[in-house]
Amino acid sequence: MSSPHPLSDSPPVLLLASASPRRRELLWQIGVPHLVAIAAIDESQLAGETPAECVCRLALAKAERVQAAAAAAGALPVLAADTAVVIDDTMLGKPRDRGAALAMLARLSGRTHEVLTAIALLTGRGHDVRLSRSDVRFRTIEASERERYWETGESRDKAGGYAIQQFGAVFISELRGSYSGVMGLPLFETAALLDAAGVPRWQSRADVH
Repeated sequence: MSSPHPLSDSPPVLLLASASPRRRELLWQIGVPHLVAIAAIDESQLAGETPAECVCRLALAKAERVQAAAAAAGALPVLAADTAVVIDDTMLGKPRDRGAALAMLARLSGRTHEVLTAIALLTGRGHDVRLSRSDVRFRTIEASERERYWETGESRDKAGGYAIQQFGAVFISELRGSYSGVMGLPLFETAALLDAAGVPRWQSRADVH
């Protein structure tokens, strides 16, 4: 069982519009106490919409949905993100089942794909959206290994059917871009958004107690 983060009982400085434990971990990494609020929206790509436009729109929509429902949390800023794996100009979402996951891994095998993560921050003064782009190269993944990877359970809730920070790391021969962006929350862009809005980071227990 994992231990609670040292800042988990500190006064929150924002709402994170995501249920992703990976995004929570990344926010803790840069010292940002936060609360979690789930944003349920339709994540379908619109007709004529590019993958970059789609992830930016969805990140902002998640933030807006949480902001509208979070009156009890006061005036906390809302941070949201959306990640897509893109290959052949096609967005690969979370696999719906085993067959879809194996097909995604087969398509990514031996090739370079793009990972897009958009982040949106809403405050009382407005909103800002930024986009992280990363290129990820996979080595060849044989069918038997794709099957074994599915059995780990890791593919089920990950865009593109893999996780860079866990077992899926062994597939990656090259990364150009943001490791944290591929995880789902690019810390360079996130810190820039927080700084521009005056939201504190790098907090420690000494800062908040």
